[in-house]
Amino acid sequence: MTGKILIVDDVVTNRIVLKVKLAAACYETVQAATGAEALRLAASVMPDLILLDLGLPDIDGITVCKRLRASMATRDIPIIVVTALTDVASKIRALEAGADEFLSKPLDDQTLLARVRSLLRAREAEAELHLRESTCRELGFAEPSAQFHGRATIGLIAAARETAAHWRRAIAPYSRNDLVVMGRAEALSDAPLATVPDVFVIACDLDHPGDGLRLMSDLRSRSATRHSAVCIVLRQDAEKQAAMALDLGANDLLTDPFDAQEMALRLATLVRRKRLGDQLRSAVRDGLRLAVADPLTGLYNRRYALPHLARIAERAFQTGKPFAVMVVDLDRFKSVNDRFGHAAGDAVLVEAARRLHENLRSVDLLARIGGEEFLVAMPDTTDAEARAAAQRLCQVIGAEPIPVPESHEPIRVTASIGLAIGAYRAGEAWGATEITGQADHALLEAKSHGRNQVTTASAA
Repeated sequence: MTGKILIVDDVVTNRIVLKVKLAAACYETVQAATGAEALRLAASVMPDLILLDLGLPDIDGITVCKRLRASMATRDIPIIVVTALTDVASKIRALEAGADEFLSKPLDDQTLLARVRSLLRAREAEAELHLRESTCRELGFAEPSAQFHGRATIGLIAAARETAAHWRRAIAPYSRNDLVVMGRAEALSDAPLATVPDVFVIACDLDHPGDGLRLMSDLRSRSATRHSAVCIVLRQDAEKQAAMALDLGANDLLTDPFDAQEMALRLATLVRRKRLGDQLRSAVRDGLRLAVADPLTGLYNRRYALPHLARIAERAFQTGKPFAVMVVDLDRFKSVNDRFGHAAGDAVLVEAARRLHENLRSVDLLARIGGEEFLVAMPDTTDAEARAAAQRLCQVIGAEPIPVPESHEPIRVTASIGLAIGAYRAGEAWGATEITGQADHALLEAKSHGRNQVTTASAA
């Protein structure tokens, strides 16, 4: 995972040390020595994450954090406060100001990098939500975003129910959410829950050491709880498990015993993020989709795809990250309709769409833009990643014959793919129209050289 990180610290050696650690993990860094410089760079560079010291010479870190959260441009950038302070009051002030995490020096390298990876994953989901919302506005279908003010459900799971009950009593005065003491069996029960918890708070050690992490993995594998946020509670001497928990999918961590007010603030942040994710997923299923979806395959149609591709190109221009566009065309599809009928042709299109969808990321755009033609757009994708993805899609289309109605034998079809990479280099920006045209030309080359292959725009 790559990203651009803004380091804000008035001590140059601290900035250099953090830069070296992040560079070793392949992160790009920019640096600021004052609060004013941090605010300016955050607005102009738009980093993916900010490491912020509290003791700055001009504007204190708490004020910087509040100003970042108050600005429309920077309010969604994750902020990790990195400071020499260790007192609970400073931590509470930072979290109330909008910080996502508070780490005290000296830093554990593995934990720091795991925190960065975890927050960047959450940032990507929120960025995708905003991207889709902007596309909806372009189409004229935008409605005010739903504001969630209801009570969330927090499931508390500890080795002993008495411990979880103690957590509930401690957190309740600081939280407006419903706190429910649960056991492992209740969390994993196949019986439908009245309300699936929005957030699980799970002790890392249940019946055996590490049981909480295994429970988290089980919850992630179930459709009902897959998208619930998880906060893992570690023992005081379990620092080595912190990085592992975050990389396995924990959204947040706390060490027991924890401060109840801090826990309530962290839970409120997790609830907000979880509901943003719910909003993104529901956008695919609500009435808007009916207006911009292909009725046969269920994919997006051209009406949605082209404005959304324009947004992807615009974001690529702003971030400097490349994106990929593919035009996928089923080979000799007319002969399928002529020989087996249109019902068979429809079955082939539906199955081809399913295979494409299952082999793309959730952030990728897949649309049917013509009879047997599909458009794929992959944001934040390098040339090598795009080539590998295109080859995979080409292979899965032709891997297995497709069963069709009223036919004694399945139909084997193949696909040709034209691929182009959009980027911003040396003052040259490739927009949506240009990159799609390049992919179309590459597709023609693939067709003319025998079909069932991938051709890139550079080769075309």
